[in-house]
Amino acid sequence: MEETLGNVASAATETFTEQTSAVLVWLKKLLTWNNLFKLIGIVLVFAALRIIYSLIVKAMKKVPAEKVNSVRQQTIRKFVKYLFYVLFVLYVLSAFGVKLSAIWGAAGIAGVAIGFAAQTTVSNLISGLFVLTEGSLRIGDTIVVGDVTGIVDAVSLLSIRVHTFDNQMVRIPNSTIINSNMINNTYHKVRRFTVKVSVAYNTDMSYALETLKKAPALCSHVLQDPAPGVWYDGFGASGIELTVAVWFNVEDLITVKNEIFVAIKQVLDEARIEIPYDKLDVFIKETV
Repeated sequence: MEETLGNVASAATETFTEQTSAVLVWLKKLLTWNNLFKLIGIVLVFAALRIIYSLIVKAMKKVPAEKVNSVRQQTIRKFVKYLFYVLFVLYVLSAFGVKLSAIWGAAGIAGVAIGFAAQTTVSNLISGLFVLTEGSLRIGDTIVVGDVTGIVDAVSLLSIRVHTFDNQMVRIPNSTIINSNMINNTYHKVRRFTVKVSVAYNTDMSYALETLKKAPALCSHVLQDPAPGVWYDGFGASGIELTVAVWFNVEDLITVKNEIFVAIKQVLDEARIEIPYDKLDVFIKETV
């Protein structure tokens, strides 16, 4: 029994010694002056790429926001970052004698296979490039896509992420953004808000028009440049239709809505102009 245990221990020792010797031989082959110079070159190239990347990022930060918005800056920064990583990896592979032509060939075949397997992802990726570069939306914008209304939190290559006014997170694929009508409510700093107003048919039309022109002046958040407007908009089923249009800063939307509705009701009441509503006249005929 003791002899058997001794043989096992001896075999284990020999195996460990052989493996250790193999590792030491491999390390001796690896730790050569040639490989050391290659390693130093890799470190220097990496440091140079990092310095160039930092300079590009600093230069981008100095560009005014009206020329290059945050989404475009983020896109360019990611592109430059990934480009530097690719260049660095290719340099390391070429430094150790790896043939890049074989890699490009394998990458091409893999790319075709992946493209067929993930057509939706590729579609979103390509759409994301258009979304990121065309500048139609920015982080913080309020957008409407289909039945989703929300504020943009993030823009990536595959999708955009918004939160609704109920504070629900919604992820919208970039292909949906490209293939449908997107409304950006905050793209411009100034917007127009219109209110449809109906007055009774027995109202003097000129009097009604002049009365409604007084409403915007009662609203502190309504802009006077561009000037508010009031015009006739047709003859409705119950009254004469007019439109009141006012301009405002996008951040004052709710305030302006409240102000203009209150002001319209106030000036019409003061002028004793009736706002018509649907009525049902019932006649009772007596029979003998």
